[in-house]
Amino acid sequence: MSIKIIEERLKEYNPRSPRDELNALKEITQEIALSALARANFFNKAAFQGGSCLRIVHGLNRFSEDLDFILFKPDRAFMWEPFLKALQLECKLYSLDFDIIDRSQADRAVKMAFLKESSLGKVFVFTHPRGVSDKQIIKIKLEIDTNPPAGSNFEKSFINFPYSFSIVSQDLPSLFAGKCHALLCRPFIKGRDWFDFVWYVSKKVVPNYAHLTHAIDQEGPWKNQNITVTKGWLIEALTEKIETIDWVYAKHDAENFLREQEREGLNVWGKEFFLAMVKKLSENESTVII
Repeated sequence: MSIKIIEERLKEYNPRSPRDELNALKEITQEIALSALARANFFNKAAFQGGSCLRIVHGLNRFSEDLDFILFKPDRAFMWEPFLKALQLECKLYSLDFDIIDRSQADRAVKMAFLKESSLGKVFVFTHPRGVSDKQIIKIKLEIDTNPPAGSNFEKSFINFPYSFSIVSQDLPSLFAGKCHALLCRPFIKGRDWFDFVWYVSKKVVPNYAHLTHAIDQEGPWKNQNITVTKGWLIEALTEKIETIDWVYAKHDAENFLREQEREGLNVWGKEFFLAMVKKLSENESTVII
């Protein structure tokens, strides 16, 4: 195996800018990381979730930067170390030499680690000319929730690069529930969260309300209030949230994860557009259509 495998894979993306090229390389690296975790039997105890899951497993048309996971059952004793060693060895097979930093803290349920590759400019021939200020570093954060909210459902998924392998991921309704929790409870705004929201609504995915109920009771402004999330409650909460958002800032955040030809869709972003999306959500039937 060599860097040539990555170069061939990159051609399939047909990147049109240095930013597109770096985003594609990050995603290729994410898939290699997932293959290493699968080989190390990581998915016997955990599932893939978050925006990268939506991108890699379900074809979301934006890039993502983190790899997020959720344990099947709580385990505060979980440690990244054995899996990170396997990941580092796997990446070296592709001429990717990662520095791995375990930033987990004993008193926090979310265990965090970072992969950082800073030698791309030495081993990889970039398609697009890059200036001194252009980033040439791949940095990927891995997070796992060791005290996951109850109610999630899971399914087996398949990935075909760097070879065919299987993983376990949250199902779409549970993924949407996690995204709704982020939309309502994250203490800062990520425009990419709202991009994902539009995707879920367009696919007529209905969130797993049981999982969302446990999530908001565990973390956020409704913590320990014993609220049962219903469609009506969610519609009202999202409507109130939309009224508070700086959509210019949100749009700027989202465009960093889109190909140049796809950024035009952000022109409609604003309060009116997202209120229309919430209305559409309220009209969706409780079936998943892909």
